[in-house]
Amino acid sequence: MKPAINLRKLIFATLFLILFISSGISFYRSRHLKEPVVLGDGVFEVKKLSDYFPGIKGSINDAKVYVLGQDNAGGSVLILGGSHPEEPAGRLAVWIIIENAQVGRGRVYVIPTANPSASTATRLGGAYPPDYTIKTPWGEQKFRQGDRWSNPLDQWPDPEVYIHYPSRQQLAYMDIRNQNRTWPGRANGTMTEKTCYAMTQLILKEKIDLVIDLHEAELQYPVISTIVAHQKGQDIAAMASMMISGEEGFNIGVEYSPEALRGLSHREIGDHTQAIPLLLETPEPFLDATRGKTDRKLLLTGKDEFVMKAGKHGLLFEKLDENGWPIDVRVGRHLSSIIQILKVWTELHPDRPITMDNVPHFSEVIKNSTGFYLKDPSKAPADRVFYE
Repeated sequence: MKPAINLRKLIFATLFLILFISSGISFYRSRHLKEPVVLGDGVFEVKKLSDYFPGIKGSINDAKVYVLGQDNAGGSVLILGGSHPEEPAGRLAVWIIIENAQVGRGRVYVIPTANPSASTATRLGGAYPPDYTIKTPWGEQKFRQGDRWSNPLDQWPDPEVYIHYPSRQQLAYMDIRNQNRTWPGRANGTMTEKTCYAMTQLILKEKIDLVIDLHEAELQYPVISTIVAHQKGQDIAAMASMMISGEEGFNIGVEYSPEALRGLSHREIGDHTQAIPLLLETPEPFLDATRGKTDRKLLLTGKDEFVMKAGKHGLLFEKLDENGWPIDVRVGRHLSSIIQILKVWTELHPDRPITMDNVPHFSEVIKNSTGFYLKDPSKAPADRVFYE
């Protein structure tokens, strides 16, 4: 009897070790996956957030800042991807800008992974894939999937109630790790707060005029397919919305940043710096609670029969049909929106222009695909390849 019991224990222990080791290897690979960025000819400098706030130096969130353009007489814009890395269209749009854009007037500061820690984990209980791949003319490029919140390995424990600084507003406990709830940040705060504080210092020290924060939203969320604007940027958002609808082949609305909800980039950046913040939301069915299998296919195609059924019952704030919301559509919408926002800025501020060329429009991304605009790191000089 005892030998049989001991054998069962040995079998279960062996199975546990196999599962434990394989899971550990998967988690390690996901956390340490290197994502190559090939610097385009327009990039003349790569900085770190710790250049603006030494208090973040040495942490995983000492993010890279890619600088395009050297015209200090022009205006300046900061474009953020990866504030929520589980929303990949923003990161991919920023990748394309880094690898292709040419800045004529002004300066463009780009952070493709605004919360690196959040890119190293996936949502607890969400059954997310750890990564995804984008097909290119030269092969495939793999990216980390990421989460909405900073990795608990880097910031823990969460408080029972999160008290936002400096407003003292009470927010959900886990949002102390949500980069879009911790603006403007604080120097002696948590890692996520310090990250926002570092970016606030960048905005102040570089005299940034515009901040564009790229996001995606579930279709059951009312703030979707829109530009969310601080009151300082309402005119820019409204004019950009009209130009996008007239010239780019898709519609995008305008929402005004609520003064009573604190911690968001479109509120705090406008209140605490000279910059005008705008936040862009594009649809991502992968995030909807009524979704089916949460896999790479859903992430990239945006097709889901369960979310479609929710739409038939009037539960969605954006349409979803058999075409889905493919990644090319979402990336293209972000790129065209950025192009039009900069055009509007330049028209309204001819003394501080920001001109950026060689960035594909929505129609071009749909025609050629996102991967068409990603560069092959194996064919680039080693000193022009950086890793996120």
